[in-house]
Amino acid sequence: MTEYEQLSEKNSQKAFEIIDILRIKQLWQKADADINLVGSLKIGVLAKHRDIDFHIYTRELNVQKSFAVIAEICSHPQIKKCEFTNLAATEEACFEWHLWYEDENKDLWQIDLIQIKKGSAFDGYFENVAAQIKQTMTSEQRRTILKLKFTTPDDIKISGIEYYKAVIQNNISDLPSLLKWREKNNFAGIIEW
Repeated sequence: MTEYEQLSEKNSQKAFEIIDILRIKQLWQKADADINLVGSLKIGVLAKHRDIDFHIYTRELNVQKSFAVIAEICSHPQIKKCEFTNLAATEEACFEWHLWYEDENKDLWQIDLIQIKKGSAFDGYFENVAAQIKQTMTSEQRRTILKLKFTTPDDIKISGIEYYKAVIQNNISDLPSLLKWREKNNFAGIIEW
């Protein structure tokens, strides 16, 4: 196991601890929601950006019910910040919740809880993308993705899907090539797999 794989494993274990501590799954399920892990933690390539991503599906987007669940999660003293964006009237048909959890080392973890209306345009979309990436990605590509994620300077923001497309679909294996590839592709909005 490479150094980057070991670091990713350590961060993943911590992420799952946080999910359990905050009872994220249980609280949303209690509110009659389906909740799915997505993103880098689901794919197995969580690196130095400490983020935990869930997509939550409900029959309706009810602000009061959603705030009630979030209030329960945010009652934990290690939640230090919470942001809400109402995108119910857009194509995304969702509420976006972004929480920041401070662990015992004073490291901040971003927790993105995207509540999506069942049957809307993106119902299941990101779960399918994550499954396709996991199925397609080789062990060597995973190591390359982790190396790139860990070695990207902190002042350069690259989304996970960009790493996956660059490495898996375009055989990019080093940071200079990744940055050149990004310049040529200039992604905006939701990046499709």
